[in-house]
Amino acid sequence: MMATFHSSSGGFDFLGLRPARGSGTETGGLEIVYDDGVRRRMVWRVQGKTPARGLDEALKSAVNQKRVLPALYAELKRRGVMIEVVAG
Repeated sequence: MMATFHSSSGGFDFLGLRPARGSGTETGGLEIVYDDGVRRRMVWRVQGKTPARGLDEALKSAVNQKRVLPALYAELKRRGVMIEVVAG
């Protein structure tokens, strides 16, 4: 993992940024991983050119919100980051 973030509110939510398996996209192949610690694990591939630093900030902000997934989608949209579902 390039970056990992856990909920600071004591929840089990986790967001991570990692190199994509079989990288070949323009970004060098980055994936965002979400796990709620109970039953849901989701993976998205980042589309287009997006600096990893901007993604780090988006993940860090989202993981500390009460509703992590809606917050993540909002943070990515605000930064113009396009994603595609890989698993989930």
